[in-house]
Amino acid sequence: MREPMREPMRPPPGEAESDEREFSFWHDRSRVFLQPIAAPSILGLFGLAAATMMVGAWMARWYGTALTPLTLYPFVLTAGLAQFMAARWSYRARDGLATAVHGMWGAFWVGFGLLLILALLAFPTVLVAPRIGAADPAFAFWLIAMCAITGLCALAALGENLGMAAVLGALTLACGFGAAGFFAGLSWPVRVAGWIFVIASAIALYVAAALMLEGSFRRTMLPLIRTRGMAEKIPGRAARPLEYRHGQPGLKIGQ
Repeated sequence: MREPMREPMRPPPGEAESDEREFSFWHDRSRVFLQPIAAPSILGLFGLAAATMMVGAWMARWYGTALTPLTLYPFVLTAGLAQFMAARWSYRARDGLATAVHGMWGAFWVGFGLLLILALLAFPTVLVAPRIGAADPAFAFWLIAMCAITGLCALAALGENLGMAAVLGALTLACGFGAAGFFAGLSWPVRVAGWIFVIASAIALYVAAALMLEGSFRRTMLPLIRTRGMAEKIPGRAARPLEYRHGQPGLKIGQ
């Protein structure tokens, strides 16, 4: 939907003449394109929660055998695809954090599913699926990479809401323990990682439910402890964004 700005937002009194010229420049040339979408992280977090819950419970040895991952791969793979979809729409919502989280964890779960498919088909370069208690440095590096990326995302999430930061913090910790266990061939760090994955899954369910209920009831039903307003009070800015400094009427950034 294309809609011109009908009521221009004038800058506060006392601004410099250059500010007025900038206002006129943006007002005369700007158009607002509205394309409302639901919060993409609802789908992304539900997909993340489903995959981490199943795999984490297996890693914690609550159920299953060494061959259990071969049964899990179809749903893990499709849950990763759901996160890819959420990453795409997070990009449209201009939420860089959600794009990174859902894109990378979607890639991880899709890759995990493909690895298990290759193991199931006895592909020559993949002899067995990852096994708890068996050294697998190659798979450990998957978790090392995800630990570093998720840790950076957790740091960024502190500027949005503490719910998302808690999910990413738990995932970072789980990846660290899992990487240590698979790298050294020890079972107890992998079991600890499984427990933490399940905890991360529970927090992800809470955050996704909070976003979904907020969209359905048009009010906050489950608090997320948003910190975006506090983050904006931090002094200093690395670079001025390419936008009109007094805001963008009719547009919403993020979720």
